[in-house]
Amino acid sequence: MLTWIQGEIVENKQWCTDLFSLKIKIDPLKFKAGQFAMVGLDIDDKLVHRPYSVINTPQDSLLEIHFNTFEKSYLTTELANLKSGDAIHVADRLNGLLTLDQVPDVPHLWLFATGTGIGPFISILNTAEPWQRFEKIILCYSVKTVKEMAYRADLEQLKSRYPDQFCFVPFVTREKSPDTINARITTYLESGELEKRVGLQLSPELTHIMLCGNSRMLEEATMQLENKGLRRHTRREPGHIATEKYY
Repeated sequence: MLTWIQGEIVENKQWCTDLFSLKIKIDPLKFKAGQFAMVGLDIDDKLVHRPYSVINTPQDSLLEIHFNTFEKSYLTTELANLKSGDAIHVADRLNGLLTLDQVPDVPHLWLFATGTGIGPFISILNTAEPWQRFEKIILCYSVKTVKEMAYRADLEQLKSRYPDQFCFVPFVTREKSPDTINARITTYLESGELEKRVGLQLSPELTHIMLCGNSRMLEEATMQLENKGLRRHTRREPGHIATEKYY
């Protein structure tokens, strides 16, 4: 059973028409970078809740969630309308297995994200552990339009900070931009162009891949990676492909 604590909205940032981030003041929560939070509001005398990507690291003082609004989701509409000082409920425990303690010691860490699935990877990349553990970190981040590429400035800063260690590959599927790839991640992966661009091979001996985003990307990317000899990672059977799907 979930135990709820009350937080207070500090900031509501709107990236574009249906994309938002909320910063929340709340009692410190213990969690691992890469996990997600259960967040809720009182709507019509009922606590309505669902899981959301967490952007912040465990050391940050504010909890930050990243989400889309949906036409059929009253909760996301209400979240998008919150203002500084408004109350919000957060479960006292975060969940999810897309964390670095689940990743074996390999030289190359690949991260595939679509949309708000970037959340756990922002959290992970803003901690010290990945930069201490991996020789190369490759982030492939796909959105529909340039405006939807949230946190890009943060990722560019990481690229400047770790120029020889971090490879950031941005994808925009519905419009062309000179600094992005106009294709889906899975299309680029299947053709072999992704490995050519990065200059690294997705081999079982060298690679661990973390995937977070829409169901279609997760399914297609997993199948394509399995065709390359990689297998799904579970606690019982360590492998190379870890996925998170919570919406």
